[in-house]
Amino acid sequence: MSRRALRRQTQAPTPFAGRSLTPYAGAVAAVVVVGVVLTALLAAVAITAVSVAIAAVVLRSLLNGANRR
Repeated sequence: MSRRALRRQTQAPTPFAGRSLTPYAGAVAAVVVVGVVLTALLAAVAITAVSVAIAAVVLRSLLNGANRR
């Protein structure tokens, strides 16, 4: 075998030879933004649920106290 043939066999192919990852930056940013928005919405729903549960307990307590009198 010639030297050139040996050099071709020993070089590992690069997966992104000549291409940059710049086109994927927009997609990655969009995924991150959607993840942050969904996490914020989930937190808002959880806080609302806790607030409603506390209001229900207080209202139930007030109604039970009014019925006993």
